[in-house]
Amino acid sequence: MGHINWARVFLGGIVAGIIINLFEFVTNGILLAPLWAKSMEALGRQLPHSAVPIFIVSGFLSGIAAIWLYAAARPRFGPGATTAALTGLGFWVIGYALPGVEWAAMHLFRHKLVAVGTAVGLVEIIVASIAGAALYKE
Repeated sequence: MGHINWARVFLGGIVAGIIINLFEFVTNGILLAPLWAKSMEALGRQLPHSAVPIFIVSGFLSGIAAIWLYAAARPRFGPGATTAALTGLGFWVIGYALPGVEWAAMHLFRHKLVAVGTAVGLVEIIVASIAGAALYKE
């Protein structure tokens, strides 16, 4: 088994984070923005301005984590897009689908909002994982 190349994890993770943040901006910042506003209003809250930088940092941390997962799985499953897609799927289950199910169960946000966000998240994290993994070398 090879050692993890942390410089490449961060490089690939930054690229993956850019992709994640672009998907999130278009999905949540533009397409679902009116629905988010209604959902926050129903909770008696407004999205704080400080949340946006936190979301951006979270996108980059998710990208780095996804590429770290790829680097850890690569010796077992081999390098390439298939392994990146599989690790992206694994990341999606833990980081997107399970929280989405919990939000839906609590009726915290509108089900359409959660469903669309979770579905787009599947595409987002797989695309980001494949792109970031393309830069990873041991």
